[in-house]
Amino acid sequence: MSERVRLDVWLWAVRLVKTRAAATEACRGGHVKLNGNAAKAAQPVRIGDEVRVRVHGFDRIVIVKQLLAKRVSAPLAADAIEDRSPPRPSAIDAAQVPFRPRGAGRPSSRERREIDRLRGRAD
Repeated sequence: MSERVRLDVWLWAVRLVKTRAAATEACRGGHVKLNGNAAKAAQPVRIGDEVRVRVHGFDRIVIVKQLLAKRVSAPLAADAIEDRSPPRPSAIDAAQVPFRPRGAGRPSSRERREIDRLRGRAD
């Protein structure tokens, strides 16, 4: 196998994106970084490179362990990367974040006091 593979092909082969076209669009949209720099779809990937991909609002940080030019099974794809992504927040963590629907109008006095207390501005 060659020492280099196109970034979009590799992203598709290791199953970080569903289609090669989606990988190309992610690169074009600036959602992919190779070794800390914005990456183009045709940029070559080498073993040991760090790839950051924004998937569903979260960053996936992977290290290239194996070059793949063809899509392979999920267990083989998992062996081709070293995942260094931070853990995603659980549903419990998301429930503790205060939420106020957009367009709900001005907060009442009670809601304003609660907001101030959450922000650490209580008297």
